[in-house]
Amino acid sequence: MLRQVLKSKLYKAVVTDSIVDYEGSIEIPRDLMEAADLWPGEKVLVASIDTTARLETYVLPGEPGTGRILVNGGAANRIKQGERLTIMAFALSETPVEPVKLVLDAENRIVRAGR
Repeated sequence: MLRQVLKSKLYKAVVTDSIVDYEGSIEIPRDLMEAADLWPGEKVLVASIDTTARLETYVLPGEPGTGRILVNGGAANRIKQGERLTIMAFALSETPVEPVKLVLDAENRIVRAGR
């Protein structure tokens, strides 16, 4: 039996900008994507820690080292600049998966591994 399990998690990511007039998605710096094992185009669940808004979208790679996390398109109507997010990706597996969990600081730098 396949189970859907957590594969990747970025916790306390801060939205640096939200742009409604842009094709939808969430832009994450490529270095954070690599550290969290996220692929361009991968589906993610985005949950606002501040407002409890939740939505699904896909990942767009951003400029590495910038710390810029942009919420674009219709999602920008629900999640705004300055909000803290949990960004999660899931996988289907027949066996347990050890997820990559990363806690970020206010500049979206990796602080430590998550629990």
